[in-house]
Parts: sequence; structure tokens; C-alpha cells
Amino acid sequence: MPSCRACGAVVGDVVLDLGEQPPCDLFPPAADPGPDPVFPLRMWLCGRCSLAQLVEDPGTAEEPAGVEPRALTEQAADAVRVLTEAGLVRPGATVAEYGSPHGGSWLPLLRAAGMREAAPGERADLVVDCFGLMHEPVQDKAMAERAERLAPGGALVAQFHSLASILAQGQWNALRHGHFAYYSLPAMTALARTAGLAPDRSWSFPLYGGTVLLELRPGARPDPETQRRERAELAAGVTDAATVAGLGRAAADGAARLRRELAERVRGGKRVLGYGAASRTIALLNRAGIDHELLPAIVDISTGKHGRRMPGCRIPITGPATLRGDLPDVVVLFVPDLLSEVRESFPELKAQDTEWLLA
Repeated sequence: MPSCRACGAVVGDVVLDLGEQPPCDLFPPAADPGPDPVFPLRMWLCGRCSLAQLVEDPGTAEEPAGVEPRALTEQAADAVRVLTEAGLVRPGATVAEYGSPHGGSWLPLLRAAGMREAAPGERADLVVDCFGLMHEPVQDKAMAERAERLAPGGALVAQFHSLASILAQGQWNALRHGHFAYYSLPAMTALARTAGLAPDRSWSFPLYGGTVLLELRPGARPDPETQRRERAELAAGVTDAATVAGLGRAAADGAARLRRELAERVRGGKRVLGYGAASRTIALLNRAGIDHELLPAIVDISTGKHGRRMPGCRIPITGPATLRGDLPDVVVLFVPDLLSEVRESFPELKAQDTEWLLA
């Protein structure tokens, strides 16, 4: 019986079961014949605090570092801009950051705005968590750690991929090993309360189909926009197990559709390549039963992944030169946020009128 990673409750429902999947941070050498280890991959929704969370995790090492996409750097700049306008980023104030292990940091932007990075153990006027909290297996402990770093009058700002967006867009393959929590505003509010914090202002960004940046501080009250956003999420069913379980139907439909579309193009004699060997790609490929016969390679800009392969499906990962050699007729883009960036980087694909499939 699962117990909640935030409140400890044992009442809840498994809302998404992707079966046995290889770890999403495992990219074996291309010559490794396997078989690759597999582990259950399930999402559970707490019946008390409504936190959607990973049930089991193999505890493997993090994936080879990827190259930070332009969409992420642009979003970071937008976030720092709105926080400056809100008075949270200001010259002379101190900042502490809890970032994602996948890379990317706001600290260069915050230093450029005149902020000083707090020393280890020093309390900070602003604590920033950019997709870091979801990597913590014990959620209430992690939130308490961040709250303890706040100086008097300080604020914690946490950015997270919205469960409401995941539901609205059927992003079932956001579920992965190593990502322990998937937040709605009601769930994040409940988690913050365990550390004596409450929501104040909030902002949304289009990254990943919809992310939320939430301001948390002791004794706060949600502003009208945060209240409106929470009402909309509740209406969308983020706390309702039956609604969240719709991700299971999205998984079945999406995997079948991708396999069908790839098979049609291969039968038609099209040369197909993938782009973006991201962690979210692994569950999609394995759930759809797509291997190197349907998709001979996936291109990724990260040199740390070159010469490796996707786990389970054994599709090799290659460098950008593959896209500049024998030009593909079809590119399957596994990270839709990269579309404009990849198109600009490979103008030869536009000249060939390459078809783009957004997975």
C-alpha cells in the first residue's frame, strides 16, 4: 500500500500504470546488448492532500546531462523579469537556489540583477526552486528544508509543471522514474502548509505545455489570480482520481497512434528519424513498442548521449550530423518545445519539406 510522500496518508488511488519500464535515466552504451532492467512505473493520487506522485523508483543515477534548450533559457529570463516587477528580485538581496539535476540555473540572471548568492546555510531573502522539488523522494522534508532557508520577510518561489496542463494535454509520459511528484495548486498549497508556508502570487508560462511559478511565504493569502487559477484547476479535476485516471486512456491512445503513424510512413518508403532523446521519450517508445526497425535513430544535441541508446527499445542516439547527411523525410520530435529551435538549426530540412511529427 503506497503512503503519501507529503502527508503520509495511505488512502488514495493508482491513477496511471505504465507497466514495467526501464529507468528513465538509463542510456546504455549502444553496443550493450541488454536486456535492460525494468521496474514498475505508476502514479498514485493521495486521497488526503491530492499530491500526484511516483509509487516505485529504482534509485538509479541521473541521466547524462542534456543541453539546455532555448525554450528553457527564454522562460528563465521571463520568470526573472516578472519576479523583478513583483519586487522579489532586487539589488542587494540574497538568493538561494534549488535547481533541477537536469541542468539550468537562474543564478547568472539573478546575479546580473544585483542579487547575491547566499552562502551555504545562510538564510536568503529569496529561495528559488526551479523544477527541483519534484526530484525529492520525501516531499515534506524537502519543503521544510527550503522554508528553513528563508530570511525574515523572505519568499520561496517554486516552479512546477502543472498537473492541470498534464491532464488537459494528455501528457502521460511526464511520469518517469526519478520524478517523485506532480503538482496542482491545491496539492502544492497543502505541501507548503506542512512547512508553515502559504501561497501568495502566481504566474504561468507556456513551457512544457503549462508551468506555474508560485510565491510562498509565512502568513500569506492567495491573491485573486492565484485564487482564480486554483478554482480552474479544481474544476479541471486535479483532485479527482477518476479524472486524473484519464491519463491511462491517453497513454493507450497516444502510444497506438504514434506506432500507427510511424508504420504508415515506413511502409510508404519514408526515411524517418527521431529528435530529442529525453527521459519522457523512453516510456512513450516502450509503451508503443517502437524499436530500431520503425525508428532507426534518435538525434540529440547532447554529446553525453552520443554512442548510447534508448533503453528497452535499443534505438541508437546519434549527433546532429545525422540530420545533415541523408536527409530524413519525417522527423519525430519528442520534445515539442524544441520545434522552432530545431527548425532554425536545420534549414536544410525546411528546404526538403520535411514532415514533423510531434510526439
